[in-house]
Amino acid sequence: MPITATQEIISSPLSKTRLVKVKSKAIRAGVWFKALRRIDRALVDLTIMVTSTITSVTLAKRLLVILGKLNGDIAGSFLTSNHEFGASLAQKLSLLAQQWGNIEAKKWPSDYGFVNFLAVMHGNERKTYKT
Repeated sequence: MPITATQEIISSPLSKTRLVKVKSKAIRAGVWFKALRRIDRALVDLTIMVTSTITSVTLAKRLLVILGKLNGDIAGSFLTSNHEFGASLAQKLSLLAQQWGNIEAKKWPSDYGFVNFLAVMHGNERKTYKT
């Protein structure tokens, strides 16, 4: 028996465990309350509490919209915080290099590649070396 598009939508990305994982990631990233309206949060919470499998097409479509919104905001939150940290580090390094006589260091805080590099390097640094 071939799988219909409706069955594919319902079965693949949505389950109780997936909803719980996305909700906990969103709460940790600080986007659960910012990105979703109260009714959307209630819908996810009730779905988690009431059912283990989602059989309603309407519910599945609405939950997919909510999950898409959360996934986009979680990724955006991570990138924004990474960029902010990299920018502050680039600013500090720029001032230090300028004190040492490097005139070109003025451009470092506005160089997106350098800022991104600093953020990634800090994220990959071993915990024992972080202060």
